[in-house]
Amino acid sequence: MLSGNNQSAGRGRHATVYFFYYATLGALLPYWSLYLQHLEFDASEIGELSAVLLVTKIIAPTIWAYVADHSGQRMRVTRIAVFACMCVFALVLPAREYWTLLLVLACFGFFWNAALPQFEASTMNYLDGNRYLYGRVRLWGSIGFVVTVLALAPLLQGQGIRFLPWVVLVILSGIWLSSLRVQDPPGRASAGKHASLLATCLRPPVIALLLAAFLIQMSHGAYYTFFSIYLEEHGYSRTEVGQLWVLGVLAEIVLFLMVYKLLSRFGARRLLGMAMLLTAIRWWLIAMYAENLPVLLAAQLLHAASYGLFHASAICIVDKYFSGALQGRGMAIYSSISFGLGISLGSLVSGYTWNAVGASGVYLLSMVLAAIALLQYLWLGRPRWIRA
Repeated sequence: MLSGNNQSAGRGRHATVYFFYYATLGALLPYWSLYLQHLEFDASEIGELSAVLLVTKIIAPTIWAYVADHSGQRMRVTRIAVFACMCVFALVLPAREYWTLLLVLACFGFFWNAALPQFEASTMNYLDGNRYLYGRVRLWGSIGFVVTVLALAPLLQGQGIRFLPWVVLVILSGIWLSSLRVQDPPGRASAGKHASLLATCLRPPVIALLLAAFLIQMSHGAYYTFFSIYLEEHGYSRTEVGQLWVLGVLAEIVLFLMVYKLLSRFGARRLLGMAMLLTAIRWWLIAMYAENLPVLLAAQLLHAASYGLFHASAICIVDKYFSGALQGRGMAIYSSISFGLGISLGSLVSGYTWNAVGASGVYLLSMVLAAIALLQYLWLGRPRWIRA
């Protein structure tokens, strides 16, 4: 048994990796589309160049998870993947042509998308019986996101956006250096050693979870790809855009601080359903009231539900459904279907429909996707195959 001090130090090392990992997203999510716009790509090309980072998440996590599950070296996989990310992303600096940038981003995405699922599995293994403490560790990722967005907002005003790739490279080095301090905890590979991955995936509650994750993240495609552009079109300054992103993540941090009590009291399945309902409401508010700042602020506060509550609940359920030898691949499947296939398809659809149906129409489509996610979850997820 680890002493209290050792447990705290171990959680701190995991938290540092989360900090730098999501600091990278704090540089990419609000500002990457603006960087591509600076390079004079149109809406469809921006959607495609954003989606390619996510398309690789459909395949890459499962490939790397197979290696990690059979070797038991999840942190080694994480470190190799992050180091490769640094090397490949450096090629973004000279890239200006569409096809060159597409190829570089595809290679970057292959390694980038390998890191997080295995680190998530390592974290859940470390927490073991205290898996509800996940939110307390993961919230440092949200803090990293906020710090980066706030720090970059004044730097990237106007032509400063051209420095974005340099910033991302520096933060990537932070992930790699902090990962060197994290060791693989004793795994749970013996539990469920003979479990079938296919049989597990075909259980109705698992199908309901994965389909919900796919649809909810698909509904986020327009948000992650075009929200900054959408706000600028409504007259918000780049600083205000950064602040609105930060507000959403601050709400997420508060959620992660209290999610331990929520999960203990209500259970992950109920909270997952509530998160989907609030997600649909969020997209409706953004679609209809973007010019109304108080309503937009309320919509951003709902990021606590659409991302924070959904993800914290889903991770706990995935950790239950995919145990032992299936743990790494379970995390990878969840990541591939939701943050890979879901967001990439959402990014592509939003890019292709942005001019055809208008920005508000795209966010209304996101609302419909979230509503469908909830309805199918209530239908397929009713059997109490496992209590989570």
